[in-house]
Amino acid sequence: MSIRGLKKKQPRTFKVKIITVDAEMEFSCEMKWKGKDLFDLVCRALGLRETWFFGLQYTIKGMCTWLKMDKKVLDQEIPKEDPVSFHFLAKFYPEKVEEELLQEITQHLFFLQVKKQILDEEIYCSPEATVLLASYAVQAKYGDYDPNFHEPGFLAHDELLPKRVLRQYQLTAEMWEEKITAWYAEHRGIARDEAEMNYLKIAQDLEMYGVNYFPIAQNKNHTDLLLGVDAKGIHIYSINNRFSPNKSFEWSAIRNISYSEKELTIKPLDKKAEVFKFFSSQLKVNKLILQLCIGNHDLFMRRRKVDSIEIQQMKAQAREEKARKKMENQRLAREKQLREEAERAKEELERRLFQLEDEARQANEALLRSQEAAELLAEKAQIAEEEAKLLAQNAAEAEQERQRLEITALKTKEEKRLMEQKMREAELIAVKLVKESDRRAKEAEHLKQDLHEAREAERKAKQKLLDITRLSYPHMVKYPQYSPTDSRDANFDKGSVKLDLKDIDLKRLSFEIERERLDYIEKSKKFEDRLKELKSEIYALKLEEKQSGLCS
Repeated sequence: MSIRGLKKKQPRTFKVKIITVDAEMEFSCEMKWKGKDLFDLVCRALGLRETWFFGLQYTIKGMCTWLKMDKKVLDQEIPKEDPVSFHFLAKFYPEKVEEELLQEITQHLFFLQVKKQILDEEIYCSPEATVLLASYAVQAKYGDYDPNFHEPGFLAHDELLPKRVLRQYQLTAEMWEEKITAWYAEHRGIARDEAEMNYLKIAQDLEMYGVNYFPIAQNKNHTDLLLGVDAKGIHIYSINNRFSPNKSFEWSAIRNISYSEKELTIKPLDKKAEVFKFFSSQLKVNKLILQLCIGNHDLFMRRRKVDSIEIQQMKAQAREEKARKKMENQRLAREKQLREEAERAKEELERRLFQLEDEARQANEALLRSQEAAELLAEKAQIAEEEAKLLAQNAAEAEQERQRLEITALKTKEEKRLMEQKMREAELIAVKLVKESDRRAKEAEHLKQDLHEAREAERKAKQKLLDITRLSYPHMVKYPQYSPTDSRDANFDKGSVKLDLKDIDLKRLSFEIERERLDYIEKSKKFEDRLKELKSEIYALKLEEKQSGLCS
């Protein structure tokens, strides 16, 4: 077979874009495919087995419509786009999410869709419940709360609360985050699928959960009611109240639902009960209502029958998966706990290590300081030793000096004593000399007086002799002077001889006096010299005593 032949046999396709709540996918769809073929392809790509809850929705002429499974895709009134866009959404809702949602992917898709409906205010939720639901959404997205990682402001870019709630209360984003985080911190240890299931369990109790609303009228002219279709039945609401239905028809109480043009009829199972008829704005709306009613009724009846083999297998697998995940979560929780304990132990060890390093550093610094101190002490010890040696040397020298000073002092004392004795002796000598001088002065005075008297007597004797001679020998007047040398040749009388003798004695006496006077002057000079020497010695001794006192 040629390549050209193969090309001719390749099916013609067109592109479609499938938009889920959190992703987009593109597929090539064959021209002949029915809606179920495309739907099954998407379910296989998602790994979804609980296909009965979902459908492919598209918008045409402002009206949301579900792709029919039993008709070709191109035969339906789909948008003329390339690629053609379909939204993969939950078409029917379970009565009890915990029992009916078996796969994790099914649960996750429901969680995302219900969360979007609450944020878009398609499902009303009280402010308190929205904060709790937001905390489970945060747990599903971020895992366990960690104050070290989830710092203030970590939810700033997450849409968690409806705008209606934000407008209703005058709270800042930080205040809302604080309220959500307070609940979020309580969910520690809850896995993502558990957090999403807890979210859905709270949401399924909300009045508007899983309800598709359509405007209807009890007659052709007025649209004053709302018809709601959900997993439990059909409900009639007033136009301004979507919470409390005015009338409800459970699926188990409905015998038949039919429409004719814009009129739709609900026949109760009780034949005596009144048949409810209402009018919609378009025939397409009645077709959509009937489609939703059939699907919800089928699921309602299926829940109350024995599960099929496929459902039983899926439930068994879900139980096994839940048990496995539970064990896995427990194991992970244990591992996480052990890891946290190990991290705490590690942190403690790191803290202890840091503390020990700090202590070691301090000890090292202390050791260095000790070594420096030891070196300083060694230097000081060496200096002290040298000082001690020097002091010992100084002490020895001081001792020698002291001994010398003692000896000197003893000598000084002895010399002083001798000096004092000499001074006393000198004083005594001086006194004696003074006395002797006085005595000699007196004697000299007496001698001078005697000499004067003798000279006066001599003069008188000479005068007398002269007078006598003048009288006896007149011719000798011319010779008035008398020479002692001539005394031997002359013949004097007895008186003359006595005069000569007396004159000789006077000369001798005068000579002796002069000699004693000279001796006295010489002795006085020697004594004065001795006194000066004593004074010098005494002054030197006093200086030595003063210097000795200053040194000590």
